[in-house]
Amino acid sequence: MADLTPTSDRPGLHVSAEPIYRKHDDPARWWNTTASTPTGSYTCGTCGDSDTARGASRVRALVQDWTDNHGPAHRGGRR
Repeated sequence: MADLTPTSDRPGLHVSAEPIYRKHDDPARWWNTTASTPTGSYTCGTCGDSDTARGASRVRALVQDWTDNHGPAHRGGRR
């Protein structure tokens, strides 16, 4: 599998968490759990800022930072 970590040559946001696979009729399949600790990273193509996070709450904060201050914010809200 290719390395999807953002770099200055390939800026963007990447979040990863391995899912827990369950049978289709297992009610627990809707739980918000993952098989591995979520990780995330970004590199902004406009200002060059970058950051990484590990753990669900920190990755959530990283995505919020990206949304509020980088990617979409630099493009005036456009994707």
